[in-house]
Amino acid sequence: MSSTGAPCPDWRADRPLIMGILNATPDSFSDGGRWNSVDKALAAAEAMLESGADLIDVGGESTRPGAEHVSVDEELGRVMPVIEAIERDLHCPVSIDTSSPVVMSRATDVGACLINDVRALSRPGALEAAAASGASVCVMHMRGEPGTMASRTDYDDVVRDVIDFLADRIDRLQSGGVPLDRVLVDPGFGFAKTTEQNFTMLRRLEEFECLGVPLLVGMSRKRMIGDATGEPVERRATGSAAAALLAAERGARVLRVHDVEATRDALAVWAATRDSGRVV
Repeated sequence: MSSTGAPCPDWRADRPLIMGILNATPDSFSDGGRWNSVDKALAAAEAMLESGADLIDVGGESTRPGAEHVSVDEELGRVMPVIEAIERDLHCPVSIDTSSPVVMSRATDVGACLINDVRALSRPGALEAAAASGASVCVMHMRGEPGTMASRTDYDDVVRDVIDFLADRIDRLQSGGVPLDRVLVDPGFGFAKTTEQNFTMLRRLEEFECLGVPLLVGMSRKRMIGDATGEPVERRATGSAAAALLAAERGARVLRVHDVEATRDALAVWAATRDSGRVV
């Protein structure tokens, strides 16, 4: 990993970390097409940092249901100029949201400190690329692919089944050369889960502590929030902040969000009740 990149924050810090979402895609479900130039993406990243984000998660391939496949060259063309600009001008920790081994390697070469893979390093060469990068790695639970995952929601017990999957991935990462102190896990809210299953996972999120690694959670603006509030995607900031706060109370260490300021304020109020007014 490039020494020019900002180091990752402490995943086991005494407060939850806020990961700001920056989709360099034309078709992401919430903000696709909004950051379709490097200047716009850089301004969005700067605004998130000023609002309280601890790191920026840059992605170049949408994982919404029915999203089109993106070639490696196209994904590189979307994310690399953005990551390079953030590293050059903002000097903040950057995560690369990708399943491509080539993109993992290129992004970490220019300073990305976290590989965030919704496919849990399942693509050929991904584990090797992640191990060689020296970066931290977050593996997520998903069944199938974005286009088929809605039909893969048959679980005996969604929480235990997801924990078992993630435990297996942790073992494989360690066997493949990724030390445990570089591993995070994501239960995959919204990926091959019904709304009821998503809220079951949120209620029982503390059970994921048995995995012994930091938990990253992403519920921001997702369908489960819309089903609970009745609000469209663009009006889900309040519900998303409430969900993030509930996740933090149940042990989540990293909160992946679109609405950084709302999440920051919710966490600040929570912190004030716990620590005599200490601001997050």
